[in-house]
Amino acid sequence: MNGFLTAAQPYALEILGLALTPAILWASVQIARRTGLDIEQRHRDALHTALMTGARLALAKQLTAAAAIELVLGYVRQSVPDAVGKLNPPQSVLENLAKSKIEAVKADPAFQAGHAIGEAIKQAIR
Repeated sequence: MNGFLTAAQPYALEILGLALTPAILWASVQIARRTGLDIEQRHRDALHTALMTGARLALAKQLTAAAAIELVLGYVRQSVPDAVGKLNPPQSVLENLAKSKIEAVKADPAFQAGHAIGEAIKQAIR
């Protein structure tokens, strides 16, 4: 038995290496996949936050529809260029998202209340 262990010892490391290699590969793939998903989620969140901020800015400036969309898209490109670059959404998708965010801000009761107060102040100043 002792002779068998002595003879098998050099091969034991090779067998152990063969057994561990797939496990290490699987673990590294799982880590890469999870990290990639987290980064993509952060880019999506940053993009949507920038779209909302741009929509609020466009409505505060009381821009027309086309000008509002252009302002939102310009704001997005300047504020989160990495997110736009990594996600690489088509222009039409960005335009639709901008329109959607503008409508969401318009429907927000807080925006409507602020807009009404702003209009009342403008009327009082005149």
